[in-house]
Amino acid sequence: MKKLTTLLAATALAGLMAGTAWSKTLVYCSEGSPEGFDSALYTAGTTFDASSRTVYNRLVEFKKGSTEVEPGLAESWTISPDGLEYTFKLRPGVKFQTTDYFTPTRELNADDVIFSFERQYKADNAWNKYVAGASWEYFAGMGLPELLKSIEKVDDLTVKFVLNKPEAPFLANLGMDFASIVSKEYADKLQADGKMELMNQQPLGTGPFTFVAYQADAVIRYKANPDYWAGKQPIDDLVFAITPDAAVRAQKLKAGECHIMPYPNAADVPDLKKDPNLTVLEKEGLNVAYLAYNTTQAPFDKPEVRKALNQAINKQAIVDAVFQGAAKVAKNPIPPTMWSYNDKIEDDKYDPEAAKKALEAAGVKDLSMKIWAMPVSRPYMLNARRAAELMQADLAAIGVKVEIVTHEWAEYLKLSKEKDRDGAVILGWTGDNGDPDNFLDTLLGCDAVGGNNRAQWCNKEFEDLVTKAKETSDIAERTKLYEEAQVVFKREAPWNTIDHSIESVPMSKKVSGYQMDPVGVHRFDGVDIAE
Repeated sequence: MKKLTTLLAATALAGLMAGTAWSKTLVYCSEGSPEGFDSALYTAGTTFDASSRTVYNRLVEFKKGSTEVEPGLAESWTISPDGLEYTFKLRPGVKFQTTDYFTPTRELNADDVIFSFERQYKADNAWNKYVAGASWEYFAGMGLPELLKSIEKVDDLTVKFVLNKPEAPFLANLGMDFASIVSKEYADKLQADGKMELMNQQPLGTGPFTFVAYQADAVIRYKANPDYWAGKQPIDDLVFAITPDAAVRAQKLKAGECHIMPYPNAADVPDLKKDPNLTVLEKEGLNVAYLAYNTTQAPFDKPEVRKALNQAINKQAIVDAVFQGAAKVAKNPIPPTMWSYNDKIEDDKYDPEAAKKALEAAGVKDLSMKIWAMPVSRPYMLNARRAAELMQADLAAIGVKVEIVTHEWAEYLKLSKEKDRDGAVILGWTGDNGDPDNFLDTLLGCDAVGGNNRAQWCNKEFEDLVTKAKETSDIAERTKLYEEAQVVFKREAPWNTIDHSIESVPMSKKVSGYQMDPVGVHRFDGVDIAE
C-alpha cells in the first residue's frame, strides 16, 4: 500500500508538471498536508504555508526575513493616543483573484475586512460555524473576542478597529495568518449556492499565488496571480509536492524533483551541504518544543508530579539524538533570542533518583501514562517518535510505564486540544510575530485552554502578569512582567520544555530570492528559479 501511495503521488506530480512544461515552475517538497485552506480556522505552519502565505494577504505584513511590520492591504494606519482605536486606510485598486470557480466583480473594500474578522467571533454570523466544530482557535485563544469592541466601516477604503482596552501587540497580531483577508463577495456567492464548505477547499484571496488544484496528501498546484497588487511573481507555477518522509524529501531534492525542502533529518544535513548543486540555509529558530501534561487530569494536576517527571527525562540526550547538535535544551517557554527571555531561571536537573523519590512523596505509584508523538517533522521537533521513545525509556527507569500514541497530523492537532485528553503531548511552536505574548498568552493563557493551550493550564498569577504586560507599551515594564511570568511557569511546570532548534532549508542552487523567515513560514513571493 505504501508503494502504491508513493506511485500515485509521483504520477500526480508528473501530471501537474506536464501541464507546466513551458512555464517557470518551482516545486516545494512540503512536509505534510494542509488541514484546509481557510487559514483562520487553524494554527499549524503546514497549513499556513499552503494557504495564508500563498493565496492571501493581511492588512499589515512582516518584512521578508524579519518581524518588522510593514503596509500590506492597508497602505497606512493611525493609532489613537489612548491606544483604543486603530484606523486603517486600504490600498486602492486591489483585485481578488480570478479562478475557474469564481470571477470577482469588485475590488477589495472595507466590507471584506469587516467580514474576515466578524465571522470569527460573532455567533450570529452565518459563517461562524460553517465548518463543523470550528473554534477559530487562534482568534479565540488570543482573547480577541473580548478585546474587540467593534470594527467600523468609515468609508469604502477606511476601517476602524475599536478596542475595549489597550493591547500592545495588536498591530503585529494583524500580520498573523488568522488575520488573512477573504472576499465577502465570494462568501456571499457560496452561501447563496449552499456551498459554504468550499471556502475551506477552494480558497480565493488577494495574494501572490492563485489556487489551482489539490490532490489530497499528494500535490497542491498554484499559479502566479497576474493581477497581484505588488506585481506578478517571477515564477509562473508553484507546486507543493507533499512528502512527509524527510529522507525522501532529501532524495527528491538531490534528484532535482523538487527545488526547496523543509525540515531535513539532522543526520542528512552534512551530506546535503556537500552536494555541489545545493545550498543549505540555516538560522536559529524562534521556536520551542515541549511536552504538555494535561494539568486537569490526576496525577498531572499536581506540580510536584509534573516536576518529578521532568527530572526523569534526559533532554540533552533527546537533543543529541534528534538534532545532532542543531538545537539546544530549552528551560523557558520562549526562545533565548526573544526579548524578555529570563536567563536567571534554573532548569529542572536530570536526576532520576530524585524524580523517583518525588513521585513517592506525592503518593504516586505504578503510574501508567500516554505520550503523544507527532507524525510529521516540524522545525522544533524533527522526529517526535524518537523523542518519545527516549522519554519512554527514561520514565521506565523510575517505574513509570509509557504508551506512545500518534494520529494523522490534522487529527493529532484536533484531538490533542480536547480538555479531557489523556497523557502528555509532544508539540511545539514557532513565533508568529516576534512578541513574547505570542508564546506566553497564545500557548499558556486561560483563553487558550481547549485550543493552543495543550496543557489545559489556567493559573491566575501567570494570567495576571501576562495580561498586564499586554496592556502597556513600555518595553521595560513588559519585560519585567514577562520575566516574572516565566518564574511562575517554571515553578508550576505545565510543560517539560524540550528544545530550541536551528532551522535548515536546503534548496537547489537554481533558486534565488528565497529568505528564511524568523516566524517559520515558507514564503515564495519574490522567489525565482533559473531555467
